[in-house]
Amino acid sequence: MRIEPRALPSPLPVLGNLPPLLTRLYAARGVQSEAELDKSLARLLPYQQLKGIDAAVDLLVTAIDQGQRLLIVGDFDADGATASTVGVLGLRLLGAAHVDYLVPNRFEYGYGLTPEIVEVALQRQPQMLITVDNGISSVEGVAAAKAAGLTVLVTDHHLPGAQLPAADAIVNPNQPGCEFPSKALAGVGVIFYVLMALRARLRSLGRYEHQPQPNIGELLDLVALGSVADVVPLDANNRILVHQGLERIRAGRARPGLKAILEVARRDHRRLTSTDLGFILGPRLNAAGRLDDMSLGIECLLCEDPATALAMAQELDGLNQDRKSIEQGMQREALAQLKDLSLDDMPYGLCLFDADWHQGVIGILASRLKERYHRPTIAFADAGDGLYKGSARSVPGFHIRDALDAVAARHPALISKFGGHAMAAGLTLPAEHFATFAQAFDEEVRRQLVEDDLTGRLLSDGTLAVEEFHLELARALRNAGPWGQHFPEPLFHGVFELVEQRIVGERHLKVVLKSECGSLRLDGIAFGVDREVWPNPGVRWVELAYKLDVNEFRGNESVQLLIAHIEAR
Repeated sequence: MRIEPRALPSPLPVLGNLPPLLTRLYAARGVQSEAELDKSLARLLPYQQLKGIDAAVDLLVTAIDQGQRLLIVGDFDADGATASTVGVLGLRLLGAAHVDYLVPNRFEYGYGLTPEIVEVALQRQPQMLITVDNGISSVEGVAAAKAAGLTVLVTDHHLPGAQLPAADAIVNPNQPGCEFPSKALAGVGVIFYVLMALRARLRSLGRYEHQPQPNIGELLDLVALGSVADVVPLDANNRILVHQGLERIRAGRARPGLKAILEVARRDHRRLTSTDLGFILGPRLNAAGRLDDMSLGIECLLCEDPATALAMAQELDGLNQDRKSIEQGMQREALAQLKDLSLDDMPYGLCLFDADWHQGVIGILASRLKERYHRPTIAFADAGDGLYKGSARSVPGFHIRDALDAVAARHPALISKFGGHAMAAGLTLPAEHFATFAQAFDEEVRRQLVEDDLTGRLLSDGTLAVEEFHLELARALRNAGPWGQHFPEPLFHGVFELVEQRIVGERHLKVVLKSECGSLRLDGIAFGVDREVWPNPGVRWVELAYKLDVNEFRGNESVQLLIAHIEAR
């Protein structure tokens, strides 16, 4: 693992009266003006720039006025669950009398609005289908819904294929011809924007002259959770949505279900960070879709009764514990497949399969292997009917969805279907094509990457002086976010003397450090270390990449280093 300095623009931008360190951190993350740090809702990009937004609002106003039965078709991850919840709650707030939701069971139907899901949907007798976090690639599903006489509104953020579905309206910042400046909205962000536009139209029609205007800002806690959990880039617009959602949660105004998940996870809502959304709440919500049925997660978020929400949150937590156990077993099996390969002999693009791997957990497995071996990775599970289902994760500089598109173009009929983003994608292929695909994928990775690209690297924001290891700076860094994808939490590096080292919680390394000059004593923790390497009594000096964190224990706060990388010196 290499530690490299994060690039800085020259000259540095002027960002008001910020301390030099914060100015440097923001500049390294692409912030060019003080306005980009304004996280008020007034700074949100205008919904009018979204292609298809007027047509979508026309459909929804008609549906509300006619009392139509609306059915939201979501996805089975945290973005899909929060988007479904925001759609149901928001449309009800804005006057829709009949709003329900349907989430495909990933093990029966797979992803998106398929013709099979349309058949299931028709049993609810809807008049209008609204997709959230899916639909842009559902050409056949939309056609089936239209043939059944339904109105179809597609709201999505995924990259479109060569053909768009023949929906009555499409809202997706990534569709051709859309001039919305932010292409990074999550699915939950897209449906929130549709609700903003709908409320504005209803206001212009005079619907709120004699009644209070509904406050759809009440849904921002869910928008924040879905955006961070889906790992979309936190550009300036997404940072506003996440910041505002975090502020609601910290103020104790989150949904009862979200509060319940926090309670089960033993997290203080007043100190919640964007990292907690991604690593504490997101996995518990995702566990329902991975192992069982995401309806449990959506029902928890929809729930108004705290006691009922707590019971569902406990069930989600149990599913998450099961998911961890399954994931650890799959990791052991994957590492066993690779144990005889040196890094020099390993494919540039990893493809692994095991007949017993769980479909709902292969995405996490691919992510773990990608982090360990620093190369694009696809983990496959048996999907039945002679098909393998794969979940892909990528490294910086390699667009995984476009790579799958290139493989499909060079090898027609090799892949049954695929879709996704730059860093994550999914695909299905016939079992007999696995070996051919694995070779074709490796060839595509080798076409785009060189060996140096497969060396893990951490970008550091520099070293901290002894006098900077204090609570005030740690608190300031925590509050300077929200941090996330493409707007990473500050990471520093340095050499320290290793005074004490011990394992806690089976795989976590707890250390006591001294600064290089020996004048300061610090606590640190590294999660998930290799037990074959640590603890190591023979090591006295270590080089660390770390985040400056606030540790709270029994009401007392202290500075703690969250160690991202530790290496003997």
